[in-house]
Amino acid sequence: MAIKAEDVKKLRDKTGAGMMDCKKALTDAEGDFARAEKILKELGLAAAAKRSGRATNEGRIFTRIAEGKAGILELACETDFVARNSDFAALGNSIIEEMMEKNLAADDAGIQAKIQDAVATIKENMGVRRFQTMPVSESEVAVDYIHGDGGNIGVVVKLSVEKPELVGDERVKTFAFDVALHVAAFNPAFLSEDRVSPAYLQEQEEIFTTQAKNMGKPENVVVGIVKGKMKKHLSEICLFDQPFVKDDKRSVSRVAKDLSTEVGAGVSVADYLYYRVGEEDSE
Repeated sequence: MAIKAEDVKKLRDKTGAGMMDCKKALTDAEGDFARAEKILKELGLAAAAKRSGRATNEGRIFTRIAEGKAGILELACETDFVARNSDFAALGNSIIEEMMEKNLAADDAGIQAKIQDAVATIKENMGVRRFQTMPVSESEVAVDYIHGDGGNIGVVVKLSVEKPELVGDERVKTFAFDVALHVAAFNPAFLSEDRVSPAYLQEQEEIFTTQAKNMGKPENVVVGIVKGKMKKHLSEICLFDQPFVKDDKRSVSRVAKDLSTEVGAGVSVADYLYYRVGEEDSE
């Protein structure tokens, strides 16, 4: 079957593999994108899997912490020049505030009217690309972080604490912000191993098994290799297991446990949200 050039480019952008390798993988997979990606991984030609794909458009990320909730929004536009415009920034902040306060969806008539008014002024098409919130209880601490002046990465992190008085503890707040910095820097795909879907784990095990067998290793050795590769892979993609951004000798979960001992009660990372401008959702 004929393989389209745009499909080859899309596979190359997502995996980092060579153009000819991508074309061959798509041919062998009879045009099935997911199968082709798996073939490249089995051959060791694809880059390490990440939660987000290649950036495909311009825009800016906005975050907000409000009473009982935290939110994150991506407002898309056509050019980087507009994304850095102060009017565009004001628009994004106004939109996320209104959407959170009134529990509105992106297709709300009032929100759309506000965007169209801005389009008429700024002379560039724009729109809410995605929006997400998460609840924050009285026993949780939420912080937000926008990376860089251009606002191309935004993060919201939520910690859970065992004692209410720890919500205002500066040590806990500092840790929460540092975790937000960590998420912005390392973009973990999952919070913890128990959040990883069984289907994903099975696929990765199949990929690592194929890789080990391609090395000509006997079956009993293959099992050990796959186990080691899975452990290493999970430590790279799960927030809890990643080396902490400010102390790579300890994992994020280890730092949380040490902080818990210091403050005299449990402190743990409960959840996080990460947006990067233009990122493609993982398939």
